[in-house]
Amino acid sequence: MHDRFALPEWGQLAATDDATLPLLATALLIARDEYPQLDAAQYDATVQAHADHLREQVDQVEPWPQKMAAINRHLFDELGYAGDSEHYYDPRNSYINEVFERRRGNPISLALVQIEVARRLGVPLDGVSFPGHFLVRLPVDDGVLVMDPFNRGRPLDEDELRQRARPHLNGEAPDDRALFQILNPASHRAILMRVLRNLHGVYSERDDWERASRSADRILRLSPDNGDALRDRGLAYLKLGYKQGARADLARYLQLNPDAQDSGPLRERLVELSSCASRPS
Repeated sequence: MHDRFALPEWGQLAATDDATLPLLATALLIARDEYPQLDAAQYDATVQAHADHLREQVDQVEPWPQKMAAINRHLFDELGYAGDSEHYYDPRNSYINEVFERRRGNPISLALVQIEVARRLGVPLDGVSFPGHFLVRLPVDDGVLVMDPFNRGRPLDEDELRQRARPHLNGEAPDDRALFQILNPASHRAILMRVLRNLHGVYSERDDWERASRSADRILRLSPDNGDALRDRGLAYLKLGYKQGARADLARYLQLNPDAQDSGPLRERLVELSSCASRPS
């Protein structure tokens, strides 16, 4: 079974709906950019081995939280998956193959491991694009159980969730309605795009503009009219001296976002690029 595990093609992803966009396979596709010899089937088999080890134990209990507790215990206590607090911004924490190899990751990559293992055991775990750190959620009788994959799957209560959200909401704690919206399940596309945004941020901080442009480009393969990614790729192209690509991306960004806060400086930059292009060499 595992030797037939295949990765999608980048050109197929924009037309693939969220319901059928493969989470693990596309995360491995992202990793293959950096690790071209990556054996995707090996990591699919790793996930399956984790699930197979847990299956009998998980099947013996009924409530979802007890099943999830067994999964978390195996992943974090027995196998040693953990949040990489010491080197949080190491790009390896965003590449899922490295997470499987090193048993270290950031919140979203560890959530991806949790989600893949849980779902293979019939446990309906979803991701949550929470501001700041990515979280996971599990349906329970009276609502949802929200957990922090970066801290060994620790459950979070409403008060802690409100406090965690506050710095990202101008210091205001979300009310019940806003918190409920924040805790909506993240689509596979949203999860993968957040992985790529993290990589873009890491590489931009390192002035690695080739990889930064690649990360933005991959977001655009998932969502072709994503304004932030068009801007980010265009600015990275500028750093790389690829003026034609920068001009096209920034023009498209401004077309889609004419009233963006950064529209003024970018329009000036676009005029400069256009004038450079029109000058005789």
